[in-house]
Amino acid sequence: MHLLDSELKNKEQWEKAGIALPEFDREAMKVKTKETPQWIHFGAGNIFRAFPAALQQNLLNKGIEKTGIIVAEGYDYEIIRRAYRPQDDLSLLVTLKANGTIEKTVIGSLAESLTVDRHDAEDWNRLQEIFAADSLQMVSFTITEKGYSITGPDGSFRSDVAADFEAGPEGADSYIGKLAALCYWRYTHGAAPVALVSMDNCSHNGDKLFAAVDAYAKAWTENGKAEDGFLAYIENPECVSFPWSMIDKITPRPDDSVKKMLEECGFTDTENIVTSKNTYVAPFVNAEEAEYLVIENAFPNGRPALENSGVMFTERETVERVERMKVCTCLNPLHTTLAVYGCLLGYTKISDEMKDEDLVKLVETIGYREGLPVVTDPGILSPKKFIDEVIQVRVPNPFMPDTPQRIACDTSQKLSIRFGETIKAYLASSELDVKSLKFIPMVQAGWCRYLLGVDDELNPFTVSPDPMYGELAAKLAGVKVGESCDVHAVLEPIFSDAAIFGVNLYEAGLGEYTEAVFAELIAGKGAVRQTLKKHLAKV
Repeated sequence: MHLLDSELKNKEQWEKAGIALPEFDREAMKVKTKETPQWIHFGAGNIFRAFPAALQQNLLNKGIEKTGIIVAEGYDYEIIRRAYRPQDDLSLLVTLKANGTIEKTVIGSLAESLTVDRHDAEDWNRLQEIFAADSLQMVSFTITEKGYSITGPDGSFRSDVAADFEAGPEGADSYIGKLAALCYWRYTHGAAPVALVSMDNCSHNGDKLFAAVDAYAKAWTENGKAEDGFLAYIENPECVSFPWSMIDKITPRPDDSVKKMLEECGFTDTENIVTSKNTYVAPFVNAEEAEYLVIENAFPNGRPALENSGVMFTERETVERVERMKVCTCLNPLHTTLAVYGCLLGYTKISDEMKDEDLVKLVETIGYREGLPVVTDPGILSPKKFIDEVIQVRVPNPFMPDTPQRIACDTSQKLSIRFGETIKAYLASSELDVKSLKFIPMVQAGWCRYLLGVDDELNPFTVSPDPMYGELAAKLAGVKVGESCDVHAVLEPIFSDAAIFGVNLYEAGLGEYTEAVFAELIAGKGAVRQTLKKHLAKV
């Protein structure tokens, strides 16, 4: 069985393999979308295929919507040319359930796929046609947080962005530059309203997208490259809105075990593709069952009826509360905890860590005991039930091929939000004592122990990529497991860095305790396990 429109006509073979097919007329959907496009999505990666594309398919199956999604890829054009078009823009979604079963669904909600390539005349002209359409309601994005960055480390505009400012809409060639050019095309061809919706997993994602597009609008209007009214168009939410959102669904790289299961049922389009930009894609995408998408309900030109697919539309303040609940307490801190201690204890699968009584008790204590007291209940999701699902269903799922090594990437960029916000909330509380926090500091100490690059059995391992690793490794260079050292002299420059931890740990009253835990963790072989057991016994 291959992912081709022609092969979908033989429904019997797909049914025999237990693979669900689209329940709508795909050709009619394509025609309708061509005539009146409503939704275009930038970012053709796994999260898009496993989540937004599946949401729209559900609406098409129910007859609630008649148009599909147009997908556009602006970073790695090979994804479109090698993983989309050869399969008629079809993909196979494999949902990995915690009970050991899998669901297989052909996703056919895509009407067409495009590259955001100004030098591909056919694709660029089609993009301009779509952006000029009054029917266009939503432009959504999963391009990662760094996709919205237009400045360098010193805060000045990158050279390609500065070149775009000079070139104007007709010549802009960076990712955001081309997006801004398409927005300008819409402005000059009727100025119909539209929503630009970031679905990336970063705080205040709508503001990040707005800041990037607005910078182009300001530059072009100031230097005469765009009409004066363009800036007012971008900055008027009744014309162009930038809703905030919170998205949550784990979609790891295509896994060999899933590939094997698919081949056993007769599905043959399973070959992994690694592009020249090192993007891992395949005709199938594997994902967990749990999924959350909360979006600020700000759509000046209407929107698809995604509430019928489980999307929660609400006010901006509620989106922020949901995001803080997830990122600061109920999921991300627990993931980081398992990443740090999983690597130290030799684990290579997150799900296997949840068979370890010490690690389960550790994340339960951090989540329920230390985190929940400072969570603001967003009202539309229960923080406790969210943690329950994370600890009891999502993280233990043996079919999710996720690793502590992947989650440990860029930890220096995560600690200030994932734990620092909880510490700040304790400091601000008249009822809570920040010194009662015993296990969040254990993660911070454990992370410094992890940076030494040897596990609890003293086997070396490769520290996951992190922009601060070189600097931190140099500060920790004199530390050897099993050898005495001046812990305070080593750690004081690290633990006092509020840019890493969100607070100066000493000023917060946690520095000395975190130092003491680190000293225990480096005492010798097996010290990590012994330290966990010692402290968890007090809970």
